[in-house]
Amino acid sequence: MGVDLLTGTRAYRRRLDLTRPVARQDLLECLEIATHAPSGTNRQPWRFVVVQDPELKQRIGEYYRKGFAAYLAARTPRPDQLADLASGQYLADHMHEVPALVLVCSLGRPPVEPSALRLASFYGSIYPAVWNFLLALRDRGLGSTMTTAHLVYEREVAELLGIPEDVTQVALLPVAHLLPGNDAPARKRTPAAELTGWDGWIADGGAAP
Repeated sequence: MGVDLLTGTRAYRRRLDLTRPVARQDLLECLEIATHAPSGTNRQPWRFVVVQDPELKQRIGEYYRKGFAAYLAARTPRPDQLADLASGQYLADHMHEVPALVLVCSLGRPPVEPSALRLASFYGSIYPAVWNFLLALRDRGLGSTMTTAHLVYEREVAELLGIPEDVTQVALLPVAHLLPGNDAPARKRTPAAELTGWDGWIADGGAAP
């Protein structure tokens, strides 16, 4: 995995091949790489639920669509966000058709009295595994995107799949082979020099090192 993989992996929605099955072995190999992510005190809190049963995917897709609709209703998008939201709506409409849905879970629940420290510790010990998984997929010609809209109905999905109450779902990853397309970076990124302060906070516009 090199720089091209790190800079070329993006959120795949419309390019997911809804017709081609994903092999269980490919999923297991990518999940194995996910388990090598760092975690606080090496507690390795991750658990994974892979859903390929059509009826279960249909049920989860319904919850996802309702969650995504609530997300859209609560915001007023800028013109430059419309394409991304349309892509998100496409995925919501077709979530149940994606060959494999991978739910990433973390043992335990978020802190009852949240603080920056406690929240960073909880989620910081699980999201690196999500990113490892996404990179491993991309390296094998597979793709996905991290989604969370279903979490509006986290308990309902947990009951559907038998996930214990003391386990937190943190992401739903729709996994598929990728349809042919342009693998160039989706859009230009702001240079790091414009985002980095040296020995203090940086004002908008950047500062020379």
